[in-house]
Amino acid sequence: MRFPLLSKAAAPGLVALLLSIALARISYLVDERAARQAEAVRSVQQSHAGAQTLLGPLLYRQCTEEWDVVSGTGRERTTSVERRNTAFTATPTAVSVDSSLHNDPRYRGLFKVNGYAGHFAIDADWVAAQPLRPNREHAGSRLQCQPVRLLLALGDVRGVRQALVKLGDARAATTAEVRAGTQHPVYGQGFHVELPASAWALDAKGEDAPLHARIELDLVGTAALAVVPAADSLGWKLRSDWPHPSFGGQYLPTARNVGEDSFDAQWQLSSLATSAPGDVVKGHPLCPLSPSPTGDESGYDPRMHPASDKGACLDTLAVSFIDPINPYVLSDRATKYGLLFIALTFIAVALAEVMGRGRVKRVHPVQYALVGLALTLFFLLLLSLSEHIAFGLAYGVASAACVLLLGVYTAHMLGRRRDGVLFGGALGVVYGLLYVLLQREQTALVIGSVGLFAAVAAVMWLTRRVDWYRMVDEARAPVAAVPATPGA
Repeated sequence: MRFPLLSKAAAPGLVALLLSIALARISYLVDERAARQAEAVRSVQQSHAGAQTLLGPLLYRQCTEEWDVVSGTGRERTTSVERRNTAFTATPTAVSVDSSLHNDPRYRGLFKVNGYAGHFAIDADWVAAQPLRPNREHAGSRLQCQPVRLLLALGDVRGVRQALVKLGDARAATTAEVRAGTQHPVYGQGFHVELPASAWALDAKGEDAPLHARIELDLVGTAALAVVPAADSLGWKLRSDWPHPSFGGQYLPTARNVGEDSFDAQWQLSSLATSAPGDVVKGHPLCPLSPSPTGDESGYDPRMHPASDKGACLDTLAVSFIDPINPYVLSDRATKYGLLFIALTFIAVALAEVMGRGRVKRVHPVQYALVGLALTLFFLLLLSLSEHIAFGLAYGVASAACVLLLGVYTAHMLGRRRDGVLFGGALGVVYGLLYVLLQREQTALVIGSVGLFAAVAAVMWLTRRVDWYRMVDEARAPVAAVPATPGA
């Protein structure tokens, strides 16, 4: 062969190219399983309840003004009635939300969906009825107004398990009848109560007595929870037995404490820092909560609502309930290192062959292919095992199996047990480095860069005395003919 070393180097390269196709198929399988997990989340949301957003309570009133319009004179004189419909929304002066949630996971086959069930105690105060009073635009008109409705809008009304509304202070509170729907043209999902005529003297002039309302709500949802700060002052306290919250929205908690098996958080916000009260009056839509099943995102989508022509959606305080160790995210990240992983292993095998020249067996391209196939199957083992056991344990089992298999095989491939032990130990170090890269998302680049630099430096140091021209000459030298055995 004219270029034996080039052919020797090209064979592992061709094997690596073929193995990259197998890695691409495994990566596609990871994406497919992640898509099935996302489908499981949507399935639970369709049959249970989705991510919840609380807006309110609000006061809402619709009025109609009618007046007569006279046209023509004499016998041609006619009278018609014209009508003007108006709606009035009043946000609270102060809102206090005290909530506690407990973990309530749901399953679709192998896939877990993070659900929750919680109790909310909401206190709201209004100091004036002026925003709900209509103004006549035509003298002598007839003004008719519907009763004032106190409403609470939700992201998914199917999550309501129980709701109780009390009007007035604690000493003279009256329980109101809760009715389905909000009757609001924009925030339709939720419930409402009609305020009695004695609650406020809405059609009288003068000062108003303040109004206090308390809502006790049992609510369930999945993956994420948000509250719209539609008040001059909002305070929200949240406690949960979920240990991995991801805070989102436009405002982070003012105080939070995340423990090993629970967390609590507090938000305190005024209308000086948010436009939500004014945006609610204008009818801006709720922001869609889009929890990511991969756990990479906070679950809050601050972009403009795709179906809205009224501008940006409402500000929220949001929290998502995520799994920080998602097997599909980590498997996908591990697979992306697969080709580099195979290349480093092939370099190690070639280095052992070069350094042990004359003492170890030559490695055939088929043996390179088998080694690469074993490395590729590691990622498939990791994916399949992580769906049934914890990711760390799955990684340990898959990597131990590959290290043991390749260590034994390399000992026979190179003809020395010592080389198999050294190869298995080096492979274990590489698997350990890969695991560190998967766990350290923020510092993965610097760790990987340092590791690759160390690998290249080790190869350069070990081959510093190799005479590559001599190896080329030896490879080109004709092989001496073996004399025939007499009598053969």
